[in-house]
Amino acid sequence: MAVFGLLPHTPVVDVGVVLAATGAIWLGSGWLERAAEQLSSYYGLPAVVQGSIVVAVGSSFPELSSVVFAALAGVFDMGVGAIVGSAIFNVLAIPALSGLVADDTLETNRAVVYKEAQFYMIAVSALVITFALAVIYFPTDGGALSGVITRPLALLPLALYGLYLFIQWQDVSDHDAAADADDTPIGRRWLMLGASLLVILVAVEQLVGSVESLSGAFGIPEFLAGVTILAAATSLPDLLVSVRAARDGRSVTSLGNVLGSNTFDLLVAIPIGVLIVGSVVIDFATAVPMFGVLTLATVLLFAVLRTDLRLTSAESAFLLVSYLLFVSWVVAETVGVVSVIR
Repeated sequence: MAVFGLLPHTPVVDVGVVLAATGAIWLGSGWLERAAEQLSSYYGLPAVVQGSIVVAVGSSFPELSSVVFAALAGVFDMGVGAIVGSAIFNVLAIPALSGLVADDTLETNRAVVYKEAQFYMIAVSALVITFALAVIYFPTDGGALSGVITRPLALLPLALYGLYLFIQWQDVSDHDAAADADDTPIGRRWLMLGASLLVILVAVEQLVGSVESLSGAFGIPEFLAGVTILAAATSLPDLLVSVRAARDGRSVTSLGNVLGSNTFDLLVAIPIGVLIVGSVVIDFATAVPMFGVLTLATVLLFAVLRTDLRLTSAESAFLLVSYLLFVSWVVAETVGVVSVIR
């Protein structure tokens, strides 16, 4: 049932829910961005920290929720697939669209390129190593490439995220912040942040349910829907926040949100799902090819950002074409043309 169980899932109802949820996410992401900017100004946070921590964690709530719900339902692989698909959408499609809406080019700096992007590469590697340790030390009886991720293993990526927060804290302590000219009470700023998270969470939950229903009604395979449609749906808050920031000339916040959101998803969202249910089974044969594509996508983003520390329109188009090639590969996997994922 759609709309909190009030209406049946029909194509007409689902399309209406998708449109209404998209509008609600647009509204909520605007509140989130405004609250994050006000709180960052109040606490004297640099723009890169604002994007990679405050905005990124807030806009990552849909991905966190999807992993928790998938783990509780016993389909953890689906939750991981949605996270990886969302991460690929984030590093290719969102910077591309942000660069295309920017006035001229999407400017960046060395903090984004050498800290955020490179630490994100470490996050991808750390999660692959965690999955490999599960296969080596806790193999399942059903297959040689399946393993059980236990709570102690889940603490490894969480510890790495603790290092990430420490690095951000060091940047905050070294930052010479300007005086806060906004007279909005701090309580109202936190209230706006909480309201934005609630609106985004409820809207994305309804959006994902309707997208799932539409994919079933039109015969779209679950794998294809998961790593493309659902991944893009849960990344909609990140997309709206980053595009709006790029359009307003805040390119560092725009790119910091993308990389910080992905770092949070990999190092926090997936481990929290494991900690809640105790242990989950991961299929290494499915996970590794997808993480390989994610690594390649991250390298592409790093390369285009490092050239002159800016993202041009041509480079944005290149990233967008790369994402369309990824979608084409997933479609080819689904229909059996290729079989890289086993």
